[in-house]
Amino acid sequence: MELFLAIAHVTAASLVSIHVLLTHHEVRSSIGWIGLSWLSPFIGSSIYIAFGVNRVVRRARKSGFEPRLGAMQAQCVPPVAVSDDFPENIAAIAKAGDSISGLPLLEGNSMELFSDGDEAYPQMLKAIEEAQHSIALASYIFASDSTGHLFADKLIAASRRGVDVRVLLDGIGSGYFYVPIIKRLREGGVRTEQFLHKWAPWAMTFINLRNHKKLLVVDGKTGFTGGMNIADENISDENLVLKGKSARANGGNKERGRPAVRDVQARIRGPVVGHLLQAFARDWEFTTGESLMGDIWWPQISCEGDIAMRGIVSGPDDSVGQIEALFATAVEQASHRVRIVTPYFLPEDRLFEVIRRAAMRGVIVEILVPEKSNHFYFDWAMSAHMATFSLDGIGCYEVAGPFDHSKLLSVDGQWCSVGSANWDARSMRLNFEFQVECYGKEICSRVDKLIDQKLKTGRLLQRQNIDARPIPIKLRDAAARLFLPYL
Repeated sequence: MELFLAIAHVTAASLVSIHVLLTHHEVRSSIGWIGLSWLSPFIGSSIYIAFGVNRVVRRARKSGFEPRLGAMQAQCVPPVAVSDDFPENIAAIAKAGDSISGLPLLEGNSMELFSDGDEAYPQMLKAIEEAQHSIALASYIFASDSTGHLFADKLIAASRRGVDVRVLLDGIGSGYFYVPIIKRLREGGVRTEQFLHKWAPWAMTFINLRNHKKLLVVDGKTGFTGGMNIADENISDENLVLKGKSARANGGNKERGRPAVRDVQARIRGPVVGHLLQAFARDWEFTTGESLMGDIWWPQISCEGDIAMRGIVSGPDDSVGQIEALFATAVEQASHRVRIVTPYFLPEDRLFEVIRRAAMRGVIVEILVPEKSNHFYFDWAMSAHMATFSLDGIGCYEVAGPFDHSKLLSVDGQWCSVGSANWDARSMRLNFEFQVECYGKEICSRVDKLIDQKLKTGRLLQRQNIDARPIPIKLRDAAARLFLPYL
């Protein structure tokens, strides 16, 4: 019996080792999995089978969606010559984006930025009300609160007047066991699905892979994206009062007259809206098997402005790590200033070193995080990260509440990005995310103004304050940082 178990262990560990060597590209990760499989008989191999095999890649390839994606792009996004008068370093970002994303950089777009739900939600609801042909909505959180029900009512009304409506919610973010808002949407006739929502125990391996995208595309011509979920926490007390509701009665922790969460959402018009819809359509077919085809989804899109833009998607089915690669390239190409706004700043080693090297070159680096996030263990780990950067001469700011959930990146006042991705391992490796990159001084000036506004309530971390932290606090923060890949 002992001999049989020994042979079984060696066989299982060998198979795991072979699979790791053939499919994993990160050295430390590979060593960890191989070591676990050999040193923990059967347990290590079982853990690897459950969590180490990227089944999403396998399923995505089997879906056969990629060839049809190219056909959609050809139909909805005519080729547009992009101006080549960018500064050399910005042109290098654009060239890298071509290779990273496989999507064209498109001129002729407009983008309006909203700094919270008070500004964004009325415009999103208006677009839904005015929809004539199709609505595609994806959200990580679609809360079953007054704001969620208001959106649901508008979507149901659109469906009843003949608009094709598709709603895709994350399988965890909006709730796992019972989600009232989904029941309400389905009963109202809205086709609503959950992304990677599995009940079977053998499918629980997907529980760590979340769809974090926030997308709304109306009639294939108007798009909204950013970091904003659909929930009461994004609007002020006054807006709730107008609906006959009390913010505090709804369980919010809002300061009077301000949302509990600040976030940035963008309204986009022009050819790049096709990239938003592609991101949704790919996830929708992945989830349901239904291809969104035809003119109601993919109309001809005319130019609406003068901004050059491109959509970037990333996820565990992406071997390149597109958003991480784009962010790293943008920081590497910076010659003057890099500005990062993120609710969770826990970059892995690659991005960590790219930022440090930029500062060593004399680039001004500013990193803005919330003074207090919605997860205390993130705060501990971020404190350790920010302490290291502050000691390297990087400007690290803690922005006073309400909790700022915005995700912004600005480089040299010539390139910027808005979207759903945080600067952490989860967004870069595990989540399905969406960003738009934008080129040009005018749009970057507007992003920089938003960042300047946030800096007014920011507190620069000082070296003396970092050094003065008690040893137990330093140990706590450093220990939390060890869990960086899992946060």
